[in-house]
Amino acid sequence: MSARRKAIVPEMNVTPLVDVVLVLLIIFMVVTPQIEAGASVELPTAANPDKENKELKPVTVSLASNGAFFLDRKELKRDALLTELKALHEKDPDAPVVLKADRGARYSEVRGLFKSMQDVGFPGINLQVVDRPKH
Repeated sequence: MSARRKAIVPEMNVTPLVDVVLVLLIIFMVVTPQIEAGASVELPTAANPDKENKELKPVTVSLASNGAFFLDRKELKRDALLTELKALHEKDPDAPVVLKADRGARYSEVRGLFKSMQDVGFPGINLQVVDRPKH
């Protein structure tokens, strides 16, 4: 054996760490759009929409272009939807409600759903729209 031994120099392999970070980034990029409340609908545009109130946690009712009804992300028939809304209103009469209707949905369907929600007794129903692009 030699009297002088070489000192061991530790090396850190960061490749597995980078791989894990990239996988997590991809997962978050895919999952984040799915977290949005309500069903995925293409909203109509408005010239001057109200600013969103981040403090409210509203119940989201969605009407898809094919006529399907959703309570948050759960698809329901119209009668079941109204039953759920009545139960929610009994539990919290001041609960805010947001109606998201696809821009391809028939106006008569949107207005009928809006009227039914008013008949349940919700004090205010917000229509969700997107800001019209400025030209």
